Amino acid sequence: MAAQATEIPIGHITHYFSHLGVGIIELTEGELKLGDTIHVKGTHTDFTQTVDSMQVEHQNVTRAEKGKVVGIKVKEKVREHDRVFRV
Repeated sequence: MAAQATEIPIGHITHYFSHLGVGIIELTEGELKLGDTIHVKGTHTDFTQTVDSMQVEHQNVTRAEKGKVVGIKVKEKVREHDRVFRV
């Protein structure tokens, strides 16, 4: 069995806007950059995707650090308290 890539916890989902397909991530540790691959995991959520659009307070950004709250376009529904890892 192949070893999984190292996953670093970076935060959790605080909100999901279904009409926009956008998840809000509170970055509690680490940073997030465009092009990063993230793994979203929760009770009913488990998918991996590349971050290709990210906003902080409705402004497009290329990176966000610990303490920020970012919105990203997600390919599947996410739920509050889902954990977010950088792969």
